[in-house]
Amino acid sequence: MSSTRITPAVLLLCVGWLLAGNCVAAEKPNIVLLFIDDWAWNGTPIPMRDGMENSRMPILQMPNVERLAREGMKFTNAYASPQCSPSRVCVQTGQSSPRNGFTVFMNDRGQDYFDEKGYPNFPVVPCISDMTIDADAVTIPEALKPLGYVSAHIGKWHMRGDPADESYVLHDGDTSNKPGNTLPAGANQRLPDDLTDPKLMFSVTEKALGFMTEQAQAGQPFYLQISHYAMHEGRECLPATREKYTRHPLVQAYYQKIGKTAETVKRKEDPAIWLGMGDDLDGRIGAVLQRISELGIEDNTYVVLVSDNGYRHKELQLTEGLTQPHHAAKWWVWQGGIRVPMIVRGPGIKAGSDFTGNVVNYDFLPTFVDWAGGDPTALKNIDGVSLASYMKGRPPTEVFLKRNLYFHYPHYRSSMPHSAVVSGDLKVLHFYDRPEIPMLFDLSTDMGEVTNIAARHPDKHQKLYTDMMTYFEKVGARIPKLNPGADLKVYEQDKDYRKRKDWGAFKGSRPLEEDER
Repeated sequence: MSSTRITPAVLLLCVGWLLAGNCVAAEKPNIVLLFIDDWAWNGTPIPMRDGMENSRMPILQMPNVERLAREGMKFTNAYASPQCSPSRVCVQTGQSSPRNGFTVFMNDRGQDYFDEKGYPNFPVVPCISDMTIDADAVTIPEALKPLGYVSAHIGKWHMRGDPADESYVLHDGDTSNKPGNTLPAGANQRLPDDLTDPKLMFSVTEKALGFMTEQAQAGQPFYLQISHYAMHEGRECLPATREKYTRHPLVQAYYQKIGKTAETVKRKEDPAIWLGMGDDLDGRIGAVLQRISELGIEDNTYVVLVSDNGYRHKELQLTEGLTQPHHAAKWWVWQGGIRVPMIVRGPGIKAGSDFTGNVVNYDFLPTFVDWAGGDPTALKNIDGVSLASYMKGRPPTEVFLKRNLYFHYPHYRSSMPHSAVVSGDLKVLHFYDRPEIPMLFDLSTDMGEVTNIAARHPDKHQKLYTDMMTYFEKVGARIPKLNPGADLKVYEQDKDYRKRKDWGAFKGSRPLEEDER
């Protein structure tokens, strides 16, 4: 039996090579962000608040999401932006929307501040939004690259510009919602039998798996953002997955209620397709988790699952007795538009744990830098803070728990110009068409934002409102103004007027909607 003698010189060379390459790389954790589109806080099978039945989505089967919750930490109070593009910019830059100026995905019509052209007869002159990520903003891959990371962004970008300019080495370009809608809108109200890549879930995942495999085999730490087109409308799923849900008794009961069958129901009104889309998405999440395990990097990889904005899934009401937990929906800074599901698994995170403090999407950049071994406090002009220590079990400070989170939507679309600040359990909303109505809510007892308590606590309202407007001024946020040329008759004829009236400012208590009772 022969033996090979390792001399001290050879050993020194080996150690030097390891320290310069794979050994250091292996110590750096990988980071995978699974970014899901239009997924409500209660859109997963995981109860976002234990014991609260309508904080989850019954019927929907997502065993891999359930696995992540068992193996990681669930965030019961996670926040995002009210629309997908601003949310994506917040994630990339660590900045709030009022600071980065990207508050909506809309044409600025060549204007710099106010949108004087889009809504000339409406009560408020809204603002335009930045059109791209600011050139001087430090994004996730730019922050991680000096720490030895290579980054990829697969799927929906929707921020304009070239991802390569932000130091992504692999990406799909300047993608919007369009690529993910693989079926022509209105051209076919039925789900085709030959659909094999709904919402590009399978091809997006395969590209992501290839990137992970290549980096892991090279011993290269990586950041991978998989920005799925699901669960955005234009609902799609595999035909076989839809068939599985059409047979569910509650789905069958829904078909009967609307006078349709599984064969005659239209795609947009078919709950089986939405449920199937979630089921297929879960399978792709499972494929990522499986590849991480196969590559032997499970103990050194963080997996973050989160939605880009809130939503209002009608599929909740398939289960009798369940009502919507939140007010409003996407496009609004009510809880229904900004509260999202979030789960994180990774090194040092206790399995099956919960975190109840408020967190927000612009916390990701400093958290990722912290995980990568950098100094998140060295990041300039950001609003987020690192969550890394809290994920490892450090109790949050009172300062953290009561920090102000800012949400700003100075636009019309289906909604209207309004803003909000959340501090602990308190939330102030401000509608620019009704500046005379102060609005304050205690989210600990009023998750649905039914009762405006500003009149009872004027000092609390005034403090948070002043904090918000002072911050907006400090970061240069665009602020709407009342329109002296408003024509209320024209405004009231707009197709979204009723929604704006019902979901606008109010004194006292608001009436519950049909799906909230």
